[in-house]
Amino acid sequence: MEASEAEFEHPRKAFGWAARDSSGLLSPFNFSRRETGEKDVAFKVLYCGICHTDLHMTKNDWGNSIYPFVPGHEVVGIVTEVGSKVKKYKVGDKVGVGYLVESCRSCQNCVENLENYCPKSILTQGAKYTDGTTTYGGYSDSMVVDEHFVIRIPEGLPLDAAAPLLCAGVTVYSPMKYYGLDKPGMHVGVVGLGGLGHVAVKFAKAHGLKVTVISTSPNKKEEAIKNLGADSFLVSRDLDQMEAAKETLDGIIDTVSAAHSIQSLIGLLKSHGKLVLIGGIEKPMELQAFSLIIGRKLVGGSLVGGLKETQEMIDFAAKHNVKPEIEVVPMDYVNVAMERLAKADVKYRFVIDVANTPKPNS
Repeated sequence: MEASEAEFEHPRKAFGWAARDSSGLLSPFNFSRRETGEKDVAFKVLYCGICHTDLHMTKNDWGNSIYPFVPGHEVVGIVTEVGSKVKKYKVGDKVGVGYLVESCRSCQNCVENLENYCPKSILTQGAKYTDGTTTYGGYSDSMVVDEHFVIRIPEGLPLDAAAPLLCAGVTVYSPMKYYGLDKPGMHVGVVGLGGLGHVAVKFAKAHGLKVTVISTSPNKKEEAIKNLGADSFLVSRDLDQMEAAKETLDGIIDTVSAAHSIQSLIGLLKSHGKLVLIGGIEKPMELQAFSLIIGRKLVGGSLVGGLKETQEMIDFAAKHNVKPEIEVVPMDYVNVAMERLAKADVKYRFVIDVANTPKPNS
């Protein structure tokens, strides 16, 4: 689609930053949003987290990006208008939108509040909406979303820190709940100490778990234990350390998306232990059947969370003071932020201060 078409396809003017091609370079973009329908919530965007998915999709790494592409699915703002049939929200409410803006509402997954696994779910960014138009994400000044896909941001949770919880937060919270790795006194491992990993440590500690961080980088030990509250630290390349920790963990949340061996991780699990993958490793992994058979171990996966669980997660975060470590940046810094994210040069999550970034000619 031509940029000019995007500006006039809907009645409500909008402004954001978009990638035009697989260079991934983002620049100012005038487009439009739909009018507020009877079940829609319109809101002014204040903050938007930068997720690794945004980086992949701006560069078309997965081969399905639609340009112009406006990223952003960790979006927080203030309600400006609600449709006539909206029941949950009113003007002035603090709200957020995560990974999804629509699903079929009728399949078994949707009925069970697992809209994230609906085969017809529609992503907040770079997908085709039910009316055939492209979804544009939260690197923009406003959004209009069906109230079912809107999350209430609880009082006491800073809006900038709330943003990454809408993707990173629920991505680690959901598997802990589903796989039963949320019982006080359990011992879990967290592989990788990035945007997902550091939030996983915080949620695990809030659940009352003992936490071991597993990393290739010995220099992250002090950070993991002193700053994030982990109980212990394992260097995954240190064979002696890994051997000493064999069969000590009830479960492992593996957040790493780069290719790595999971075979050695399975050895860390107790009998009936669970290794849960939430990092999207693109290359096939090798797995020895007997390492699972002996000890009745499990390798599973998990993708974000449904809307009900996302609300539960963010309410839990407010109650237990779980906040991601963030670096707030202006919108016009976004290309530098993307470069730094690609090098893992952030502790631990960039959040764009969308509302305080001037528009061109404003």
